[in-house]
Amino acid sequence: MRTDYDHWEPVSVSEAAGIFAKIPVHWYIAGGWALDLHLGEQTREHSDTDILIHREEQADVYAALAKAWTLYKADRGTLSLWEEGEYLHSVGDVWVSKDDKAPFAFQLMLTETEQDCWVYHRQPSIRRPLRDILLKTDQGVPYLKPEIQLLCKGGSRNIRDKDERDFKKVLPTLDHEAIEWLAQSLRTQFPEGHPWIDYIETTA
Repeated sequence: MRTDYDHWEPVSVSEAAGIFAKIPVHWYIAGGWALDLHLGEQTREHSDTDILIHREEQADVYAALAKAWTLYKADRGTLSLWEEGEYLHSVGDVWVSKDDKAPFAFQLMLTETEQDCWVYHRQPSIRRPLRDILLKTDQGVPYLKPEIQLLCKGGSRNIRDKDERDFKKVLPTLDHEAIEWLAQSLRTQFPEGHPWIDYIETTA
């Protein structure tokens, strides 16, 4: 079991794309990098590189990566090896490094899907058609749509300072439909209210 949680040397987006372009599965750049790809520039330092994959395609991803990488399940604050043939039913994150001493290079994020829809794991009633969850850069790199990435950030129990900054930087770049979807999704998850809803209603 590894405990060197801060031992990261993340691959670049182009390096990640080179790895996953060879794997016949759905994948998307996620996290802060997805927002920067949307903005067309790097706006801050990124401590990791997140790759979103469909949970039901995990076996294909494992088979492709395990030849050259070591994969660790990140679950409840601990890291343990993801073993060959093991299906991850609930684990949402996998950290990947070259070996048991190498720095972590990227993180896999397993997302739920159902009948050609993306399903938000914190509130399964929030869904989007799979064809409507990604955009691509001019170089063809797929990334999670910004309003969905912002929902994932704002829907967390711990909204970090960088999430607040990302939200306020990206929101003005979204069209009306994307802003309304984000606001309605936050209302669905947080019927008691959420500070980002108030911000949207007063500024967007």
